[in-house]
Amino acid sequence: MKVFAISDLHLSINNSKPMDIFGPVWSNYIDDIIKDWKQKVTDEDVVLIAGDLSWAMKLQDAIEDINFLSKLPGKKIIIRGNHDYWWEAIGKVRKILPPNFYALQNDSIEIDGVIFCGTRGWSFDDNKLIQRELIRLEMSLNSAKMKQNANQTIICMLHYPPFEKDFANTEFTNLLEKYGVKSVVYGHLHALTKNTYNLVCQKNGITYYLTSCDMVRNKLTQIL
Repeated sequence: MKVFAISDLHLSINNSKPMDIFGPVWSNYIDDIIKDWKQKVTDEDVVLIAGDLSWAMKLQDAIEDINFLSKLPGKKIIIRGNHDYWWEAIGKVRKILPPNFYALQNDSIEIDGVIFCGTRGWSFDDNKLIQRELIRLEMSLNSAKMKQNANQTIICMLHYPPFEKDFANTEFTNLLEKYGVKSVVYGHLHALTKNTYNLVCQKNGITYYLTSCDMVRNKLTQIL
């Protein structure tokens, strides 16, 4: 089993929202993603989608976007992003998911000996929401740790980056290290922000992957 990741797909299959207004990298970006996905992924593999899957405002309207992805190879694991307004109570979200499509919220899932967990995260300028997301992250990490046997790998998904541009330690990175996470996938950042984040970086034994689709030129990043 291989593990791949991508984020910030911003799909709108039912109500097309043009993304190329944000720059040429978004022109035909879905076609580019599909082509790369089919070249890399088999049904035995896992694809992590770290938030902002759909522009839909209501759960019912996100179904077509989810079904669109379900037709691509591999098992899909999703978390909520800041633009996933369609994401309702987790039970309702899971009820509409096709087979081999999983949503994480305050918990974890084990697939072929690899344990996946995660939460949305938030901007560091809002301490109230940061503290709430730290609680959710620890719940998810604790769930993963309880599933872990021997040296099983834990991979964590976040939508927001767990650190700021200086890569200094944060309460998020401290938790990730405490629970022995091997890899972290995150998104949210885009080319328009002119950010200085590296696509891949290592910090205190953890490898961090920035996977916003425009940042990775609409190609899946292999994590494992």
